[in-house]
Amino acid sequence: MLKLIVNLLTFVLVIPSMGFQLNPDPKPIDKVYPLLDAANSRWFYFSAATRPFGMVNLSPDHKIDGAWGSGYRYNSDTVKGFSHIHAWQMSGVSVMPVSFDAAPENLLTDYYSTYDRDLETIKPGYHKVFLKRYGISAELTATHRVGLHKYTFPEGKNQAVLFHLEGILGPSKMINGSLKQISPYILEGQVTNSPTSRRPNTLTVYFQVEFDQPIVDWVESEDSPHKIVSFGKSKGKPLQMKVALSYTKAENAALNKKEELPHWDFNKVVKETQEVWNELLGRIEVEGNTVTQQRRFYTDLWKSLQGRRTISDVNGAYPDNTGASFRVGQLPVDDKGKPLFRHFNSDSFWGAQWTINVLWGLVYPEIAEEFANSLLQYYQDGGLIPRGPSGGNYTYVMTGASSTPLFVGLYQKGIRGFDIDMAYEGLRKNHMPGGMMSRSGYEHKTAKGGNVEDYIKMGYVPYPNPRGRFGGHEQGAGQTLEYSYQDWTLAQLALALGKKEDADNFLARSRNYKNLYDAESGWIRPKNVDGKWANPFDPYNYAKGYVEANGAQFTWFVPHDIEGLAGLMGGKEKAAARLNEQFEQAEKLGFTSGTSHSVETHPEYRRIPINYGNQPSIQTAFIFNYLDRPDLTQYWSRKVLEAAFSGLSPESGFNGDEDQGLMGSLAVLMKLGLFQMNAGTEENPIYELGSPIFDKAVIHLNEEYYPGKSITIQAENNGPSNYYLSQKTYNGQTIEGIGIRHEDLVKGGLIKLKMSSKSK
Repeated sequence: MLKLIVNLLTFVLVIPSMGFQLNPDPKPIDKVYPLLDAANSRWFYFSAATRPFGMVNLSPDHKIDGAWGSGYRYNSDTVKGFSHIHAWQMSGVSVMPVSFDAAPENLLTDYYSTYDRDLETIKPGYHKVFLKRYGISAELTATHRVGLHKYTFPEGKNQAVLFHLEGILGPSKMINGSLKQISPYILEGQVTNSPTSRRPNTLTVYFQVEFDQPIVDWVESEDSPHKIVSFGKSKGKPLQMKVALSYTKAENAALNKKEELPHWDFNKVVKETQEVWNELLGRIEVEGNTVTQQRRFYTDLWKSLQGRRTISDVNGAYPDNTGASFRVGQLPVDDKGKPLFRHFNSDSFWGAQWTINVLWGLVYPEIAEEFANSLLQYYQDGGLIPRGPSGGNYTYVMTGASSTPLFVGLYQKGIRGFDIDMAYEGLRKNHMPGGMMSRSGYEHKTAKGGNVEDYIKMGYVPYPNPRGRFGGHEQGAGQTLEYSYQDWTLAQLALALGKKEDADNFLARSRNYKNLYDAESGWIRPKNVDGKWANPFDPYNYAKGYVEANGAQFTWFVPHDIEGLAGLMGGKEKAAARLNEQFEQAEKLGFTSGTSHSVETHPEYRRIPINYGNQPSIQTAFIFNYLDRPDLTQYWSRKVLEAAFSGLSPESGFNGDEDQGLMGSLAVLMKLGLFQMNAGTEENPIYELGSPIFDKAVIHLNEEYYPGKSITIQAENNGPSNYYLSQKTYNGQTIEGIGIRHEDLVKGGLIKLKMSSKSK
């Protein structure tokens, strides 16, 4: 039976069932800084008026012409609409309040407005902006599937709302837009997301709009894709508007509105939405360090619950685009007719093994379990467990079978509210010809870019691909290392399920990374189909055999066998010295390839030996734990945090590729001083210790899943230069080795650490 928390499935908040109370004032949401990195944000990055994983993610849009550098952009001064969907390869339903005295038809082609930043208020669950051109104060909030707007117009001005029904909107071109009136207060409409290079099929957004004042007039033109509905002159009373969404049909948009927002109490919705955020953010409490670092921590945690979005309705209907034609699917329901889980779209789980997999598994196990069930729904519909689905589509984003570590980690941690036999069947299929390992990035119509056949036969993926070019990330050495790690994780699940033959097979495959270790150069080096090393070879050349990385970074991508990699390098001591040197060099560039993913290919930035701005090398500080140098894990993990994950401004934040919570989750884990090198995929997995930045952190456990109430991490004598753990105990017992096993940790208790400025 699925152990899901009711408040995550509906707009109703059920706090007492969790067994702990919200923080006193200031609450976690008061510490969130929503503008973090907003100057560099992309379409799905920023949204304040939303709930965790909400279908509606409502915000002002400053740029609307592409997936990158679009949506809310802090340094832009013009609002081009308020759209409701900021998701992986998805957008839709953009509106703009406008006011006028005469000639409203001119607004159909010219309606953008500057805004007053001094009058802007942004908090989780709420966004307020003042449109200078019109003198309109616009306030935004949302339930899970319904956006609620409140517009205060200048008295005596005509009130109106413009609907943007066709044209580019973020990652998609809107086509076939329509809008009709079905009562004095209600509109019904739809817009279709045309295909993108990543999402191969169309996706239609159905919506129902309700106003609290009657519609007086329409303004439209055959030459414009926009329509304006007006409400007469303002008498000082705000105009409110509900916009309910569905990806299945108009009737379900209406049902979502009826179930989630039957009233017009704007402040009540804000309060309920903020309570949902407070409950989730409040599962971790931190004390000590600076106010700035506490704010940054809760912003990181907030980001870890953003980006990936719900696509199912309150009744469990969802869009299925995995087959030859579109269909409306239905999630399983309980005896009261409520869906057992939500269905999601998300960017890839590539890199999630060190980030959301670990954080969600410990702090939000019910969310991780929901995602597992959603991925299995895709498997039942389309025959593959996806690595990055969008709008019911397979997108084949990135490489490998990145969903495997998620499922294996959940199972090993006792989070098993999903069909494990079906999961194993689907995961195994992904590791064989025809599965996800056969496809490289965005390879929709073929299965020739992943080269898992060569990987099985030859022991590596050749570079360049001898079959030609079929996808976006055909980088043989990088693919080989990913497959090797993912094979190892699947072998752990096979062992746990008593499938010895499979376990032996995948364990043997997991050693394939050794076939690309070049003893002469000392790097993982690409080989071509004839078995010859890539020549000329430069380990600092970006994306020449390595997925979004260079050879220096990707050589360390062996999280399942660091000891084996160290052996190839001449032993742990030599490996540690070499990695330490890479960190010393990377420190000169702040451990990242510039300040955003878009500059990663810059001639200087691309040559950085460790890059914490993208996923392939974000585990490297914790490798020292496995090279008998935990002091260097403690030192470098803290240095990385200081340089890359401590800023609190619109201009800085994650300094790279914040893929829907991955970097936020990583920062949270590193700041707590907890990590899992192999994503917790071995039996009774270990949580490795790093160097926590707070004097005290309390993790409140979900007692539906874990026996303990809370885990407290207490760091005595912590400080800016006290990186090192001089003593470490758990519930009074000395911690031997590099960390604590899962079964012991989730019983709850006190991790007591003594910090020092000197290593032992």
